[in-house]
Amino acid sequence: MTTPPKARATAPGGPVVLDEISKQIIEQLQTDGRKPYAAIGKAVGLSEAAVRQRVQRLLDLGVMQIVAVTDPLTLGFPRQAMIGIKCEGDLESVADELSSIGEIDYVVLTAGSVDIMVEVVCEGDSHLLEILGKIRAIPSVRATETFVYLKLHKQTYSWGTR
Repeated sequence: MTTPPKARATAPGGPVVLDEISKQIIEQLQTDGRKPYAAIGKAVGLSEAAVRQRVQRLLDLGVMQIVAVTDPLTLGFPRQAMIGIKCEGDLESVADELSSIGEIDYVVLTAGSVDIMVEVVCEGDSHLLEILGKIRAIPSVRATETFVYLKLHKQTYSWGTR
């Protein structure tokens, strides 16, 4: 009996190639991150142990994470915002410094009118102002533009594996 191919990196640090079963496992977990491995196995045609091994491999390769996604409003964080940042110099070092700020949960280098976008979740406007002060204190930061969320219309994590 041959073992079907598993998720594998094409090169160290390179893209990961997934077989159809690994993609199906990911899609099952995106629907319900707490779904039992036995139920996933039944859906994809593998044993519970085989699913467990594949999930662990996908986690080890950094293909996915299994996390609890919280609702910031329910937890007392009514202010969310995306902040566009214009910088001078090395963007990677600015991104590293931004990543060290606890309230920033998303950092992405961009093309366009800003160099970096960050997302923040705050306790209120004064907290947002405090975070903006930390960002503006970074020497390479030249300007910021804040986009306050008025209403979250859609947020999903189900883009699948395509």
